[in-house]
Amino acid sequence: MENLTELSGLLEDIRNCRICVENPQKSPLPHEPRPVLQVSASARLCICGQAPGTRVHKSGRPFTDPSGDRLRDWMGIGEDIFYDADKLAIIPMGFCFPGLDAKGGDLPPRTECRAAWHDRLFALVPQVELILVIGQYAQAYHLGKDRRKSLTETVADWRDFWDRDRAEGQRRILPLPHPSWRNNAWIKKNPWFESQLLPVLRQEVKRLV
Repeated sequence: MENLTELSGLLEDIRNCRICVENPQKSPLPHEPRPVLQVSASARLCICGQAPGTRVHKSGRPFTDPSGDRLRDWMGIGEDIFYDADKLAIIPMGFCFPGLDAKGGDLPPRTECRAAWHDRLFALVPQVELILVIGQYAQAYHLGKDRRKSLTETVADWRDFWDRDRAEGQRRILPLPHPSWRNNAWIKKNPWFESQLLPVLRQEVKRLV
């Protein structure tokens, strides 16, 4: 009960967070904060991606975009399970949409989130058994020095992390590329992703949710 109360209080603080506007590490967030995450004390599966995009910033709901459609397809689940906080947590590296760069692409996740919230938040969800780490920023946080030199190498070596965590009795980490349709060429170039990794992912998702 104490852990649940602490988690609820922390989530309320996160949803009211204005650090990147009022006390930013660099330039302030160029719009009003709208933290987007999904967390409970019962979910055994967690998705850790980058940060909300423009559509998610508008909807206030994670992965309400084509990337979310592809991610749900990879996992073999529909929106009913995906948006059930009791079954699935979503904790991006940046909780708010970071804005756009000069070319119209999303900026990197704000570093204020990781510094202020992530260690505390993950410590309060010990029931999580598997974390899907999507993209380089999530992989840097969850894999640390074990991350390989490139995202492709990190994802290609997924079995090393999988077997290590199982042997050590730790929560498992499964690295994934971003499910953006911009990565179609990457998926075509790396057929092992769909033939070897995705069946394991779907089996684990089915077990955990």
